[in-house]
Amino acid sequence: MTAVDLIIFGANGDLSARKLFPALFQLHRAGLLPTDLRIAGVSREQEDSIAFGNKLRGRLNAAMAESAPSDQEWLNFQPLLSHIAADFSSAKDFQSLKSWLDDDRVSLFYLATPPALFSPICDHLAQSDCLTGDCRIVLEKPIGECLESSRTVNDTLARFFDEKSIYRIDHYLGKETVQNLLVLRFANRFINSQWDQSCIDHVQITVGEVVGIEGRWSYYDKVGQLRDMVQNHLMQLLCLVAMEPPNSLEADSIRDEKVKIVKALRRVTAATAADHVVRGQYAEGWSKGKAVPGYLQEPGCEKTASDTETFVAIKAHVDNWRWAGVPFYLRTGKRMPEKVTEIIIQYKELPHNIFGDGANIPNKLIIRLQPNEGIELTMVSKRQSLKDKLSLQSHTLDLDFREADGFDRIPDAYERLFLDAINGDQSLFVGREEIEESWRWCDELVAACQSAGVEPKPYHAGTWGPPKAEILIERDGRSWHA
Repeated sequence: MTAVDLIIFGANGDLSARKLFPALFQLHRAGLLPTDLRIAGVSREQEDSIAFGNKLRGRLNAAMAESAPSDQEWLNFQPLLSHIAADFSSAKDFQSLKSWLDDDRVSLFYLATPPALFSPICDHLAQSDCLTGDCRIVLEKPIGECLESSRTVNDTLARFFDEKSIYRIDHYLGKETVQNLLVLRFANRFINSQWDQSCIDHVQITVGEVVGIEGRWSYYDKVGQLRDMVQNHLMQLLCLVAMEPPNSLEADSIRDEKVKIVKALRRVTAATAADHVVRGQYAEGWSKGKAVPGYLQEPGCEKTASDTETFVAIKAHVDNWRWAGVPFYLRTGKRMPEKVTEIIIQYKELPHNIFGDGANIPNKLIIRLQPNEGIELTMVSKRQSLKDKLSLQSHTLDLDFREADGFDRIPDAYERLFLDAINGDQSLFVGREEIEESWRWCDELVAACQSAGVEPKPYHAGTWGPPKAEILIERDGRSWHA
């Protein structure tokens, strides 16, 4: 196996402290990192590698709490680390990185930076001859803020890297439950054979966030919940639920099937937007027993009004044979009552019920991504009773991944994604065509809402969005799972 150098730009940032370095340490603790891996943290701070490592340990202790490194574990991990001081806007500062790199090793550049720095960093890497060996690049979302800007980002990357060397992260794809969704669908005949419009009534995908804007007001007000969450996280989950079986688990096979789903998504037009989209914006309310401000009272807000949505619910359709007539209800928002990510597969009622009125209880498959990853299946059984001969009740079969596998924790998504990037496996990363087709659909939806005057409706923090979100699904004779 070729030796790998991992170079993390933005090494002193919040993402690096909360997610990236804890994931790398957990991989090291588990013995899964290559023994000859080198890790360079690149940041503007003028500090040597020892000072960088000492500061990093303090940040890991805070982020990892009880699972923080012991003294011996840190002594084993710290030699992997180096620090390189560089101003990302200065090409001459990249010469020190060039001196550190080794063309006989794979260079894996990880851009944990704002998207505005993607292009300057790539330019300076090229100008400093840092891209002369075998190079890969990993990027965080957002890849643009619309179709046009995503093309600009992707065109910039294509100037320096082949598509097979570009790893675009959607961290949801690294979650154990998301990977298990592929196994659930394609390794279990009894589920796979009933995964279509003949058996499934509808699908719900909910991503609820308890937090508000968290100091990102100026950025978020330009983007909104649809661009920030639907275009990437919810779209990826929808694709994995709806895609056809790929020919293999190779990256191109999986991506091809996901692209087909995005292309099959029915476009929302100005004529249909009011009936298919609900937008909301949180007002002051209560979260976890504490009073919290509304969107327009958040720090950094300098407006008295904004048409940016912090909540969106969408009734979507995939226009192909498998999903004809099956609605997909998508819902995501900030300041929700709980932090939850789940997929609900609601099966149809039996065509003929022999057990009497009120006894037709449809099956439901619940796929939980957070807070506790697992899968639940509601089944119907007879109630134990001599009085009622055939009284029915609903039972839940619960597969909790952590308890079932005997683990004290479920690996973080970044652990899987780091391993795959180091090993050159792109199957859990997002391709260019996926991103651009997704942006095309979202841009058309945004334009349709603007044309139809679909404005954000207020909802109190700590609730599940504006009342119209309930009406969106209830007028079809259905209801949200939570």
